[in-house]
Amino acid sequence: MDLRLDTGYKQILGMALPISLALLVPQINFITNNIFLGGLGETELASAGITGVYYLIFAVIGNGLNNGMQALISRRAGQNLPKEIGKLFVNGIWVALGIAVIGIAVTYILAPYVLRTVIHDQVIARQCIDFLLIRIWGLPLLYLYVMRNALLVGTNQTRLLVWGTLAEALTNIFLDYTLIYGHFGFPQLGFNGAAYASIIAEGTGLLVIYAVIHLRGLHRAFGFFQEDRTPVSGDQIRLILVQSSPLILQYCISIVSWEFFYILVEHHGSRALAVSNTMRNIFGIFGVFSWAFASTTNSMVSNIIGQGRQEEVIPLIHRIIRVSITLSIILCVALNLWPEWFFSMYSQGDEFIAEAIPIVRVVSVALIMMSFSTVWLNAVTGTGNTVINLTIEFITVVIYSIYVYTVLEHYRLSVTVGWMSEWVYWISMFSMAYLYMKSGKWRNKVI
Repeated sequence: MDLRLDTGYKQILGMALPISLALLVPQINFITNNIFLGGLGETELASAGITGVYYLIFAVIGNGLNNGMQALISRRAGQNLPKEIGKLFVNGIWVALGIAVIGIAVTYILAPYVLRTVIHDQVIARQCIDFLLIRIWGLPLLYLYVMRNALLVGTNQTRLLVWGTLAEALTNIFLDYTLIYGHFGFPQLGFNGAAYASIIAEGTGLLVIYAVIHLRGLHRAFGFFQEDRTPVSGDQIRLILVQSSPLILQYCISIVSWEFFYILVEHHGSRALAVSNTMRNIFGIFGVFSWAFASTTNSMVSNIIGQGRQEEVIPLIHRIIRVSITLSIILCVALNLWPEWFFSMYSQGDEFIAEAIPIVRVVSVALIMMSFSTVWLNAVTGTGNTVINLTIEFITVVIYSIYVYTVLEHYRLSVTVGWMSEWVYWISMFSMAYLYMKSGKWRNKVI
C-alpha cells in the first residue's frame, strides 16, 4: 500500500469532496435539530444557540486532536510507514477517551454555575443546563468518531467517510422527529429530545464507520492490534499530545470567544440570539467546502513534506485556494439571491426574516474570507508547527473579543455590526498565517 500523494487538482478534489460530504451531514443534523426546535418556539431556538456553542467547545477539542493526529498520520503516510500509523491511531483512541472523561466532569461541575451567572433569562438558563447534562454524554462517541476522520483523511481513504455520516444523519433526523414531538409511540421529550437523538445518532455513526474500517481490512493493513504491541505507548501518547495540545487550545480559544459573542448577543434579546443562531447554521452548511479544503491542505502539506518535496508546498496551497474560493463565491451568491427560502425553514415569521437578511449579507462576505484564510492556517498545521497555530489564534481572538465587546456591549450597536467581527477575525488570521508560510521558517520542522 503506497500512501504517498501527488499535488494536482484531481488529487485535491478527490480528497476534498468526500470530506465535504462528511462535514455537510453533521451540519444538516444540526440544522434539522434547530428546525424541529424552532417549531417549539423562539425561546427553544434561542436556547439551542447557547447549548450548541457550548457543546461545540468540546467538539472542537476533538477537532484539535483530529487535526494533530491527521498531520502525524499524513506525515507517516508520506514516509510510507503504515505500521506507525496503526500505533498512532490506537494510542490516539486512549487520549480521546481520557479527554472525554474530563469534558463530562467539567460540564457537571462548572456549567450550571457559569450559565446561571451569565445568561440573563433564567428560563433559557435552566433549559440550557438540563439539555447539556444529557448531551455531554455523547462526547466519548464523538471523540472516537473524529479519530476515524484523522485515520481516513490522513491515509487518503476519504470516500469511506460517507457511510458513517450518512448513518448518523438518518438516525438523527428520525429521532429528532420522534423524540421532540413524541411520534410513533416514542415519549414526547421536547427540547431534551434533541439531546437524546444526537447521542444515539453519534453512536450509530460510530458503529457503522468502524464496521466499514474492519470490513475493508484497514485494521490489518495498519496493524492496529498486533499481539507483539503494547496497547499503550508513552512515547506515542506524548507525541500526540505535543502535536495536538496547541491545536486543542487554539480551537478552544476560538469557540470560547464565539460563546462570548453569543452571550453578548443574548443581552440584546432572545430575537437577536435566535437570528444569530441561524447565522451559525449558515457558517456550518455554507462553509463545509472551506473546511474540507482546509482539512485537505493539512493532510496534503504534511504528506508531501514527509516525501521531502517542500518546494511544492506553496504551489499546492495556491491550487487549493483557487478551488475553495470559487466554490465559496458560488454558494454565497446563491445565499444572497434566495435568503428568504433558507430562513423560512425555521418557521419564525416575516419579522424574523427581515432582521436576519442584513446579517446574512455580512456573513456571506465572511464566508469568502474564510475560504482562503482557513486554508493558509491549516497549511501551518500541516507543517507541524502547531505552536504557531496557537499564537495566530490567540492574537486573532484578542482582537476579535475587543471588537465584539466594544460594539455590542459598550456602544450597544446593532447585531449586524457585531457580526462584522467575522471580517476582523478572518483578516487577522489570514495575515499572520500567510506571512509565516511565505517566510519559509517551517521547512526544517520534524514531527
